[in-house]
Amino acid sequence: MSFKEKVILITGASSGIGESVSQVFSKEGGNVVLVGRNEEKLWKVAEKCESYGSKTLVITADLTKDEDLKKIIQNTLKDFGKIHVLVNNAGIAGMESIISETAMQMFDKMIATNLRPAVYLTHLCVPYLIETKGNIINIGSIAACAPLFCENFSYSTSKAALDNFTKCIAFELAPKGVRANTVNPGPVKTNFMDAMNIDKNSQEDLWQVLIKGSALGKAIDPEEIAALVIFLASDKAKSITGVSYVIDNGVLLKGFMKETDN
Repeated sequence: MSFKEKVILITGASSGIGESVSQVFSKEGGNVVLVGRNEEKLWKVAEKCESYGSKTLVITADLTKDEDLKKIIQNTLKDFGKIHVLVNNAGIAGMESIISETAMQMFDKMIATNLRPAVYLTHLCVPYLIETKGNIINIGSIAACAPLFCENFSYSTSKAALDNFTKCIAFELAPKGVRANTVNPGPVKTNFMDAMNIDKNSQEDLWQVLIKGSALGKAIDPEEIAALVIFLASDKAKSITGVSYVIDNGVLLKGFMKETDN
């Protein structure tokens, strides 16, 4: 499953799933473009990737800004000249009631971060992916499949839209030899809660709720998501497109809302 000399563009690469995806592609010989907001963390990831012999490019960017999105493509082409795989991984989580006075602010924030950058970056990448017969992998969430919590409409809606966007572009781009798929994880053990302004004790309580709500009774390691991503990007998945892959420890199987409310 070699990616020798192939160029993989990964957003949200500074930690968590993005970091694991970057390292796995590097181990398989890929050259990785690491995109994120935290330059210090990105360079630490780059150092790990380069230890496997990978060439790296670090790009600090705010994905809610169109000029930054254009910069990502320009810099990638300047350094590597081509793009083989786009992994739209960057995203945020947040909770807000539909009846809250700030409901629309939260909704706009989710769409602006979780959906629009993936759509625009895909739009910018597609001509180069057509040249390489490459593929697109969008990192979604099982929240696209079911409402996991009350007051989670904004996040769930953004991820459901990402799911359907993937299917639409997969259908359109298939005749051009470009594949697109979504990976929808359940609870992955990363630091994503830090951005939700939740204190450490509350974070631990929430993790226990998430683990209790899974059939397998555990959290998912980011490396597991990375393994699925690299499979979908490889020739071993050359007949797979327009598919949403759930990897959730059986959260949807168990019935999260019912179990955790008891």
